[in-house]
Amino acid sequence: MQAPAAGSVTMFTTTWCGYCRRLKSQMDREGISYSEVNIEEVPDAADFVMRVNGGNQTVPTLLFPDGSAATNPSVADVKARLAA
Repeated sequence: MQAPAAGSVTMFTTTWCGYCRRLKSQMDREGISYSEVNIEEVPDAADFVMRVNGGNQTVPTLLFPDGSAATNPSVADVKARLAA
């Protein structure tokens, strides 16, 4: 997966994930830019999520501009990592 542009993240989700909906809502409120990728619709995305989560399709998984990933982070964690 290609890392997102500076100041934004790529969020890997599913349609049924409550944690994903909550984090998207919090990021919208905080003005954090993101692109969403549904791992049930994009096979390469599911492979990436499994690779960074020990074989599990755990969402939300976020990909940061520096190439690092975080699983189910708080919005405060997202803001801090983007500010670093």
